[in-house]
Amino acid sequence: MATEAKIVDTATAGGSVETLLARVRVHAQRHVLWMRSEWAALNPPAESTVVTDEEVDRLLGSPAEAAERRAAFYQSDPAARRLSPAIEAADAAFAREPAWSRIREEFGLSLLETDLLALTAAVEIDPGLRRVYAYLHDEASAAYASPWLAATVLGEGGAALIDPQSPLLHWRLARPTEGAASPWAAQAAWTADPYILFLVQGSAAPDTVLEGAAQDLPIDAAGNPCLYPELLETILHFCNAVSAPAVEIELIGEHGSGKKTLASQIAAALGLGLNVVDADRLLPADLPAPVAADRILRAVRMARLTHRLLYWSGGERTSQRLWQATGGYSGLMLFGAVAASNPALQSPAAHRAFALPRLRRTARIELWTRFSEEPVPKVIEDTALKPAEIVRAAQVSPAGPEAVLDLCHESGRAGPGDLFTTLPCPYDWSDIVLHHNVREHLRELEEQVRLRLAVYEEWGFDRLCPLGRGITALFAGPSGTGKTMAAQVIARSLELKLLRVDLAGVVNKYIGETEKRLKQVFDACERANVLLFFDEADALFGQRTQVKDAHDRFANIEIDYLLQRMEQFEGIAILATNRKGDLEKAFLRRIRFIVDFLPPGPPERLALWQRALAPRLETGEEILGPIDWGFLAQKLNMTGAGITATALNAAFLARAQNGRITMDHILHAARREMTKHGIVVRPGEWGG
Repeated sequence: MATEAKIVDTATAGGSVETLLARVRVHAQRHVLWMRSEWAALNPPAESTVVTDEEVDRLLGSPAEAAERRAAFYQSDPAARRLSPAIEAADAAFAREPAWSRIREEFGLSLLETDLLALTAAVEIDPGLRRVYAYLHDEASAAYASPWLAATVLGEGGAALIDPQSPLLHWRLARPTEGAASPWAAQAAWTADPYILFLVQGSAAPDTVLEGAAQDLPIDAAGNPCLYPELLETILHFCNAVSAPAVEIELIGEHGSGKKTLASQIAAALGLGLNVVDADRLLPADLPAPVAADRILRAVRMARLTHRLLYWSGGERTSQRLWQATGGYSGLMLFGAVAASNPALQSPAAHRAFALPRLRRTARIELWTRFSEEPVPKVIEDTALKPAEIVRAAQVSPAGPEAVLDLCHESGRAGPGDLFTTLPCPYDWSDIVLHHNVREHLRELEEQVRLRLAVYEEWGFDRLCPLGRGITALFAGPSGTGKTMAAQVIARSLELKLLRVDLAGVVNKYIGETEKRLKQVFDACERANVLLFFDEADALFGQRTQVKDAHDRFANIEIDYLLQRMEQFEGIAILATNRKGDLEKAFLRRIRFIVDFLPPGPPERLALWQRALAPRLETGEEILGPIDWGFLAQKLNMTGAGITATALNAAFLARAQNGRITMDHILHAARREMTKHGIVVRPGEWGG
């Protein structure tokens, strides 16, 4: 009985593998004693090829009588009776074993299903048991686990049929061996899923089918700072309040907005770790539906068995019907997506979507200070960056402010290149000459852009902007009065990229295509660190017309879309036009600033002439002759662009004559410039 004592010691020592094998072996030992006693009663012995009367009578006898006879044998046979304490200890240890308890309770396995799974796992862990199983089956080729073996050896006998809808099959815990002639027969061969074998042996390895697409995150109570505390509280309240058997929480936000971090904080608040599954990688579009369903169930199974909350990252392409068809619910599941899905109405899960708001200024500052000891850059404070972008910027902060600014510009790259042109911003406020009223108006625009988040968020004035918190301005005035230059000055002062909308890339003759491209324009620039510039805005923002044909109707639809999108815009946009009267009047209500650029008066023209005509080179060489500045400012009624072009042409004339720039050169160039605009200067009009 030394072997029996060893089994008892192993069973009480703990450990999933030891407990499992001890239980199987000690039950098998006692059943072997019973089989041998039955065979001894046969004449000739059971191994004979002759079927005797006694064997037929035994096989046709009442199962209840056979069970009673076996129970009586276990009580009367000394060897079998000595095994009873070991069997009780092994059964008790198996019932307490956490891994097996979790499998049984999570998936609602019956005693027969649990015993069958135990036999399939045991024979894979200890291949020597195959010969034991064959002996117990009384057939040399039956070296496998079967429902009959589970019912007879580990159980109390009785029915040994596994329903095709059994949790063993639904959750891929075990299955009949492939190619079996009768997979549902009592003595059909069954095998355990490899992941279950890893689990009961204490391995933390993920399911091999999910490897590369699944990531396990342990509970992290300290973790990252909670960027969305109010949203977290709302989600937890919803999860605790609903009574549905399953709950699906959908976290909606752009890539890098912190969905996974929020999911881990939800899990931590519930005392759970997190299983993150990349749905796009696990479930590619060309994957057959049965394979996809199998992978979904395996992911849910892994989360349930490891006591983790399951978070599906992505998966917008996965059919909602496929999710529903699997029945793979795990109590609470989290989904991360860029856009909300349409959950199946027949789903038993309580489904709710939560959109992650954009980070407020205080949250951006808090996140920066957690990852960087450098002072908080202005671009972090004033730009609606995503958490991932802020973290990346903090990582390069030791390289200096310019590196941070470049990275933020790169992160906020605005959409397809055929829709935008990046304008250089070489000018500052000292370079632009405007009437003081216009300059003051532009300064107000700049200050509102600079302070918008402080006023909206810290003072709570975003309640007055329920649709959109963007700031838009219209620069109206004749050509050459400084509208584009003003946009360049403001963009440089605010450290924003200046992107001019390419009308050729946006406007399309095909129905609905222009709206799609406009959506790309607005979506790309809404949160990027850019200033959106619509030059010649009247081409897009023109007036609606009376509908006379289909062309008019679709043209009006484009304008209606623009009206709606401008009202919802969250970014910074400037529209420039020299035909203000052609704009749709409804646009004016949606524009925060309307700045009228007037042609320069004599004081402004004087400043423009003096800036355009530098008196000397950097070397000190004089290139400017005697100039009548008063005459130029008073008599030459030109715009800033005209003055610039005139000064440039005068410089070429002077260089061609190897002399300095004189009034003759300037006046000659001015006549050419004015002629371009249809203005004829008669001889003697300028005094000779």
